[in-house]
Amino acid sequence: MEPKNKRILLVEDETDFRMALKMRLELNGFTVLEAEDGAAGLDQARSQRPDLLILDVMLPKLEGYKVARLLKFDEKYRKIPIIMLTARSQQADKDTGAAVGADAYMTKPFKSEELLSVITKLLGT
Repeated sequence: MEPKNKRILLVEDETDFRMALKMRLELNGFTVLEAEDGAAGLDQARSQRPDLLILDVMLPKLEGYKVARLLKFDEKYRKIPIIMLTARSQQADKDTGAAVGADAYMTKPFKSEELLSVITKLLGT
């Protein structure tokens, strides 16, 4: 399937970072949905059913780990791949990401090519 047919939900509270990443993803053919806090991200994931989620950990209203857990432990949404993209780089953070069902854990700063490679792998495109 072509990337243009794939929708990515980007849940990130830092507006400048979210806009830059959105532009980068759109330039690579993805449709990008946005949320700036965990509660809105969870609502959008449930209502829009994106093909993939890029999720920050430290979010207002509902932290990223909780969003991931609520989606991954719900039969209706557990197949949506989740990439945790965060500044939290300790091994304990990565272990928590794995425990809540994240399919990948990447730390900021990151290389765009690496993120695109992980997205492609998870989407099977």
